[in-house]
Amino acid sequence: MIGRDLDDIDFIRANLMGPSSIIMIEELTRNLHLQKGMRMLDLGCRTGLTSIYLAQKFGVTVFAVDLWINGTENYRRFREFGLENQIISIHADACSLPFAEQYLDCHLTPLVKKGGILAVAMPGVKTEFNGAIPVDLQPFLSLSEDDIHWHTCDWWRELWQQSPNVCVESVREMNGFSKAWDEWLQCDNDYARDNIALLDADNGKYMNLISLIATKK
Repeated sequence: MIGRDLDDIDFIRANLMGPSSIIMIEELTRNLHLQKGMRMLDLGCRTGLTSIYLAQKFGVTVFAVDLWINGTENYRRFREFGLENQIISIHADACSLPFAEQYLDCHLTPLVKKGGILAVAMPGVKTEFNGAIPVDLQPFLSLSEDDIHWHTCDWWRELWQQSPNVCVESVREMNGFSKAWDEWLQCDNDYARDNIALLDADNGKYMNLISLIATKK
């Protein structure tokens, strides 16, 4: 079966759950040497857009894991693209996957072979909040929510460098922050509309997106 291509902006916007994961995965993989036949774990794949991108662009086999999106729902999306035999849809909690017990060493590196790549794209901040959300952002963010887990490049670099199992290759601010957020804010859903005021309040002062690349020792 020959499926559709991932070039339908309406399809992408209908399946985004935050800043454009397509823009983030494009930048994250730009300098990675991915080859057909490789196996990749897309952890926190949400609606599977990044899994589809990886499978189509690089010809890799993808294990698409997410807790919040039903695995059958993602399978149907993958089948629409003719990728149901190339992407394995898994509905699971990343902390409860069937392998051994810091998170990096106990939950991620056991899945990666020696010399394998760990590539992460995530929300971050330019300076540490240090237990206090900036006044500008307080109407939108709370320390009781996941926002407390936003950190700087330096914070992530120091944490991962403590691991005996990986070599940190790069930790940097991603260039696609504005483009990724712009795509999300144009989505026709209440979550995106609610974030417009957050981005206006941030005004480039606090938030960023972070790319972290490491190899398994």
